[in-house]
Amino acid sequence: MATAVDVLHSVDFTPHHLTDSVLTPDVQEFLVDLHRTFQPARHVLLAHHAEAAQRFDDGERPSFDPETAHIRSGEWHIAPPPFDLTNRRTELTGPLQRGAMVEALNSGASVFMADLEDTTTPTWDNILEGQANLRDAYAGTLTAVVDGEVRSPGSNPATLMVRTRGWHLDESNMTIDGESMAASLFDFAVCAFLNSHPAIAAGTGPYFYLPKFEGAADARLWSEVLEFTEERLGLHRGTIRVTVLVETIAAAFEMDEILFELRDHITGLHTGNWDYLFSIVKSFRNDPSFVLPDRADLSATTPFIRSFTELLISVCHRRGAHALGGMSGIVPAPINPDRTAAALRKVTVDKRREAGDGFDGTRIAHPAIVSLAEAQFDRVLSYRPNQVEFQRDDVYVTAGDLLATTTTRGKFTEDGLRRNLRIGLHYLGEWLAGTGAVAIDDHIEDLAMAELCRVQIWQWRRHAIELTNGLTVDEQLIRRLADSERHDLRESLGETVWSSGRFEEAFSILLDLVLADELADFIPHQIAGLR
Repeated sequence: MATAVDVLHSVDFTPHHLTDSVLTPDVQEFLVDLHRTFQPARHVLLAHHAEAAQRFDDGERPSFDPETAHIRSGEWHIAPPPFDLTNRRTELTGPLQRGAMVEALNSGASVFMADLEDTTTPTWDNILEGQANLRDAYAGTLTAVVDGEVRSPGSNPATLMVRTRGWHLDESNMTIDGESMAASLFDFAVCAFLNSHPAIAAGTGPYFYLPKFEGAADARLWSEVLEFTEERLGLHRGTIRVTVLVETIAAAFEMDEILFELRDHITGLHTGNWDYLFSIVKSFRNDPSFVLPDRADLSATTPFIRSFTELLISVCHRRGAHALGGMSGIVPAPINPDRTAAALRKVTVDKRREAGDGFDGTRIAHPAIVSLAEAQFDRVLSYRPNQVEFQRDDVYVTAGDLLATTTTRGKFTEDGLRRNLRIGLHYLGEWLAGTGAVAIDDHIEDLAMAELCRVQIWQWRRHAIELTNGLTVDEQLIRRLADSERHDLRESLGETVWSSGRFEEAFSILLDLVLADELADFIPHQIAGLR
């Protein structure tokens, strides 16, 4: 265990007015212990990820591992969920600003996933303020001024869960022994150390969402971290509970194994559809048979996506785990009732289908959608908190089904290319300025959408896709359309908004990403100097 003197000589972090209250000496000691214990294993895991990516580049395709067939065929179950995670009909996602947190906790949603990942720009200010706000929320002291009134969470708030960043990211503002700490460990450790006992005292617990898994190896490392933390904090085994986002093609082949490795701590799996498509494009970037069409032609009913979601439901329910459906980012547009009505009809259809398929709940991005989404699950679940007992024995999904992107019917259009450029530019301009959840075209978009937009543009250029109007996607076309979209976006946002963001910088970054010879793994890896 690290000592105070050891911490003094080994820890360095960027100064901030919140470090004294968030990064207390005890927290720093815990961070040092976690870093020294698990950073070597993290490096091994990331090397394993890189080796798998290279094999995919070389033409290998994922499959169900014969060495773990005994896990997939065995009879076993995960630990039952705590009471306040049995009903997860609606899970609201959002960033960690105080006002947004109060609104989310009072929204009527079953769960609020406070997001340190895709809806939070990872500036030091955002991360530390988020941790301070989480501390206040668990302590029951969170307040915010909303519309001129001081508000706080009510007597029956949503169950609070926290999404950390993934294993692949560093927290460059925190170094230990001269090395940046894993962002995932930083997010988890600070929150768990400060809030586990207050959460338990409040009748809930330390609950987390864990992203960007590539397979069972990620789960195994997290299991070791959770057990280490419980022992260090004096918590009973299984007190810390997690839900895993399945958002990579590799993880889709190891869902049983992920549940098995985390069986004492996990409560469910969640379908991360946009990141899942991002993963498919990135994993098979050089294979023309995996070129995806316009996003408008990709939905939850697209055959290869439906194979993924039905397999997830089947695996989860067989093991006693919750299956959580995909994100709906719809934002009502009060100035355009017709447009809002059409969007709400789509939400109704999507959530009704999810409930009918067997999902136990779903994720949404705006409080105004909570009651609508909940109603679709009430129709199916009635008085039951979930439908884990609904065993999808009819589901039989092969490796070929998960990889069958060539069966997708869809077009390649200039409008689809423009839309990817527009959303990518708009989102990155706001993200660089510190906003990670951005309203674009009546949707709340996060980093997952920006990642998908830019890899699709890169993929279409890489394979010289011919659009429906006869144009071929190349550097010249991308530059011309990007200039056009930049002009139109600036005009639609207005000079005040444009000048408050970092849109010109975003324009350069986006073009660098989509015109590069090699496809970048993740946007945050390409951005230096986020403070």
